[in-house]
Amino acid sequence: MPDQTISAGRPAQEPREPIRIHTSRIEDACIDKDCIEDLRVYLTGTSQKSLEGAVNARARSAELLHVYIDVAPIAYNPGHFTADLTFFYRIGGEAMSGVTRPAPLEGLAVFTKRVVLFGGQTATKVFSSADNDLLPDALYQTHTPDCVVEAVDPMVLSSRVGEGSDTAAVAPEIPQAVRALFPEEPVLNGARQLYVTLGQFSTVRMERGAQLLVSAVSFAMPDRSCSDDPGTPDEPCDLFAKVDFPTQAFYPSAQ
Repeated sequence: MPDQTISAGRPAQEPREPIRIHTSRIEDACIDKDCIEDLRVYLTGTSQKSLEGAVNARARSAELLHVYIDVAPIAYNPGHFTADLTFFYRIGGEAMSGVTRPAPLEGLAVFTKRVVLFGGQTATKVFSSADNDLLPDALYQTHTPDCVVEAVDPMVLSSRVGEGSDTAAVAPEIPQAVRALFPEEPVLNGARQLYVTLGQFSTVRMERGAQLLVSAVSFAMPDRSCSDDPGTPDEPCDLFAKVDFPTQAFYPSAQ
């Protein structure tokens, strides 16, 4: 006869009957490994001055601060949606002048990508008490699925210093909430720039509300890549391609 007790000394409970819940049903999902090459780092004012007088500089850390998500339906392809994703990173590094200790560097990097996923179709109109303060111009918007991005902090694969001729023609739009996370305003133009190559793991999914009858729970990972494009061959990216997707980082460990 199997043991009916658990570690705390209490008898194990019998499985309960299935219960009805309202939750988010995943319509489509994908996983991605992005090798982001030569991403411009917009340094703070103090860091930019340190870079201008440095012999060399390098990036040492990258922290994902926020992902802005914009979902839109695809014309003539019912049920499919584009998700434009904008990743905001805090990049840390150091500038070497050759005569003193390395000066710390801090700046912002921005990466954008587009994913196409199936989001389902529905003729229902969904209302909630949480939407009571909805603005008038949003009352008649089509009900689009929710897009959810899960990501870990990226790996720093390489970095380099570029001269003024490498300055990007168009500076990215930076939300005020992201700007507030830095002690100084980022310098959008400078005589020298820091570029970094990052390896980013992420999952993207489209969700809609659904009523389900649940009797068991298990973890599930997307089974396809967000993009089949192998990208431009490059030594840091070749290295990143050999790194396995960190599945355990996206789910809590079993206790």
